[in-house]
Amino acid sequence: MTLAKKLMIIALPLTLVVGCTDMTMDEKTQIDKANSTAMEANSNAMKATDAANKAAAAAQSAAQAAEQAARAAERAAAEAKASGDKADRAFRRGLRK
Repeated sequence: MTLAKKLMIIALPLTLVVGCTDMTMDEKTQIDKANSTAMEANSNAMKATDAANKAAAAAQSAAQAAEQAARAAERAAAEAKASGDKADRAFRRGLRK
């Protein structure tokens, strides 16, 4: 192997390491901005999750109320049918007399 190839093999990784570790102030500022943006996005996601959980709880409560209303309507319909049948029997009995 020639001396130039050996120097390239040694120098290239060192150049990359130095290039990666030496950040400019602009790069540091961009990283800080990206970090704060990520933290803000995380906070917004947590707020959205809380809102979604509250909405799900409200929907479940509304579903339970609707089920109760449906059962009450069924009971009222059954009572109305029974009252109608009773009135019909009384009417028929009145006609037979």
